[in-house]
Amino acid sequence: MKIAIAGKGGVGKTLIASGLAWSFVREGLTTIAIDADPSPNLALSLGLSSAETDAILPISENEVLIQKKTGTSFPGVYNLNFSVDDIIRDFAVSTPSGVHLLVMGTVKSMGSGCTCPANSVTRALIRHLVVDRDDAVVMDMEAGIEHLGRGTAEHVDMMVVVSDANKKSLSVAATIARMAQDAGIHRVELVGNRIANPDEESLVRSFAREHQLNVLGIIPFDPAVIRAGIAGTPVMALEGTPAFQTIEKIRHIIMHKSRG
Repeated sequence: MKIAIAGKGGVGKTLIASGLAWSFVREGLTTIAIDADPSPNLALSLGLSSAETDAILPISENEVLIQKKTGTSFPGVYNLNFSVDDIIRDFAVSTPSGVHLLVMGTVKSMGSGCTCPANSVTRALIRHLVVDRDDAVVMDMEAGIEHLGRGTAEHVDMMVVVSDANKKSLSVAATIARMAQDAGIHRVELVGNRIANPDEESLVRSFAREHQLNVLGIIPFDPAVIRAGIAGTPVMALEGTPAFQTIEKIRHIIMHKSRG
């Protein structure tokens, strides 16, 4: 089960990524969450404290690890043939939610031509998690999906594009959906989030029809989510709320489609 979550900043990607990851754990699946957003905050949503979150060193900034994996005795020459299984063992952070978390830091585009050591390690790690392992993987991504690249993107079971009813958010969602399809992701589906009334739901569903996207679910505007964000409480505190109940339904749909 490999799920990538993308959308415009501020539309609720982290809520949905953490909610799905915790829901997979509740189903008994070993689950790894990847925070690939340049402004990572998935750790807080999965139950780590602010101090624990601040103590996490992103993979792309771990100079000792990068040197160990890519260093050679020749200046300016990097080893690009290395294993990454030990990175998961040594650097995945256990969270109170039961989800194992990897914070990637900045990941440059697969197509950018960047062969710097840090980027080589983070890209190899993402590919390994998506392509080679049997764990459930949920990726909280920035708006673009270029750092997946071909050969990785095509192994993602589903790209979940998140949007509220805001026109700018929907415009970004359309771009992401097109990029995902061009990258070889066969299942690109839409989740409407923070939908406050039938008119907003109608806007999201009309957008989905226009862009030939299936709507996985419509998450209602939920004051409990706002309160949790203000207080910094984790996704587990949302159990039983309308928002989380919808996320659980979305998880059920995803698992059913994957088995199909």
